[in-house]
Amino acid sequence: MARDVLSLARELADQVLFPDAMRVDRLDVLPSAYLDELAVAGLYGAPAPVQAGGLGLDVAEVSAVVEELAGGCLAAAFVLIQHFRLLATLAGQAVRPQLRDRWLAAACQGRLRSGIALTGLIPGPPRLRAEIAEGGWRLDGTAPWVTGWGLIDVVEVVARGPEDTVVTLIMDAAAQPGLSVTRQRLAAVDASVTVRLGFDGVVVAPDRFAGQEPFDPAASVAPAGLRVNGSLALGVAHRCVRLLGASPLDDELAACRERLDAALEGGPAAMAAARAAASELALRAAAALAVRDGASAITVDAHAQRLAREALFLLVFGSRPAIKSELAARLGAAAS
Repeated sequence: MARDVLSLARELADQVLFPDAMRVDRLDVLPSAYLDELAVAGLYGAPAPVQAGGLGLDVAEVSAVVEELAGGCLAAAFVLIQHFRLLATLAGQAVRPQLRDRWLAAACQGRLRSGIALTGLIPGPPRLRAEIAEGGWRLDGTAPWVTGWGLIDVVEVVARGPEDTVVTLIMDAAAQPGLSVTRQRLAAVDASVTVRLGFDGVVVAPDRFAGQEPFDPAASVAPAGLRVNGSLALGVAHRCVRLLGASPLDDELAACRERLDAALEGGPAAMAAARAAASELALRAAAALAVRDGASAITVDAHAQRLAREALFLLVFGSRPAIKSELAARLGAAAS
């Protein structure tokens, strides 16, 4: 990775995002100007191929950028990483060339911004179904956690399709017949505008079809899909460590980062353990900052209490059963 990409992300985090993080924490909606800053910096295209207009960063490099941004404003980083799924879809070999030609360049530049509804990937009985219908594909069910509503243009929807498949559709992030939108109020990163979508016969046009493949329960625990989320916890921990000053937590942070990167080749169990370690470190680092700051840490304008709430959020965001079990063990609450 070109060093200037990471330096640029750090500069944006330190000079633009972090100074306003307390105000954003109390807002209903993340200011779109911050997402515009990320787009101007080219970060919307971070993982996309250079030939498509992206930065061509690999998973570890994207993760390093996300860590910096999350330490500046977790809500902004949270909204941004949803977009990366669309980039992977549009740049992939399976997508129809018409979709790639229509949207990939705009997505790399942040002129088109995406959220995700990946309910169809969750093992167990289908919660969101896609069926061929008159006018395209019909969606029925729910997507309980869709982030960036009002800040995004499209949602990449992955639903369970016919004959035990998953179907990927790119839907406009806008009011439409059969779609209900309910705000999910969060204890942290509420400005990310996370919503619950209800689908009751929502029809997506056939030209928005982006792929269909056999349902694979293992896809939801693939290490490459879980690594970037771990950098949100590293970002919160990193900010706490910087506010604390030199301490043994510095070495723990570096070790967690190395463990997450190594887990890309280590399989689902290694990634689950690494993700749990990162989330637990963020929690401890935030607690240490609050202890250091004393009573002032619980005032509404204190970074310590905001970071503690963000660490709490990251105990459950993007989790999986194995990550949850690893965390419970680390917190001394494993089932006997």
